[in-house]
Amino acid sequence: MELANIEKLVDKYLNAETTLQEETTLKNYFKEGEVAPHLQEYSYMFNYFTTAKEETYTKAIKLEPKKSKKKNFKWLSVAASVVLLFSVFIGKQEYDRYQAKKIYAQVSKGLELLSTNLKKGEEAVANLYIYENTAKKILK
Repeated sequence: MELANIEKLVDKYLNAETTLQEETTLKNYFKEGEVAPHLQEYSYMFNYFTTAKEETYTKAIKLEPKKSKKKNFKWLSVAASVVLLFSVFIGKQEYDRYQAKKIYAQVSKGLELLSTNLKKGEEAVANLYIYENTAKKILK
């Protein structure tokens, strides 16, 4: 085979422009054994391709199924909803306690104000009795 033709085919092969027929021509050329010295480096590549096709792997490949992360998300969503419900329940209890304390403080303040006003009224009535008793003594 012409050496110039082989060199052109090698250049086309390296640029990924060859057809299957041209690649077969190159493989046959490098299989023959009489390779030009400057093309010797390519013979290793083409010989490797022919021997690599014949290699097979005979052992059984054990594939482990992938663990689904959806289970984790399911449990995570269940846990999140339980925590949410628990926090709402505790929050409601604390809110009710706060409201009860607030109402108790308002009622206490109102009763204290009422008590203060009743004491003033009681003192006024006591003074009235003093005036009445004094007036009775003078009028007798």
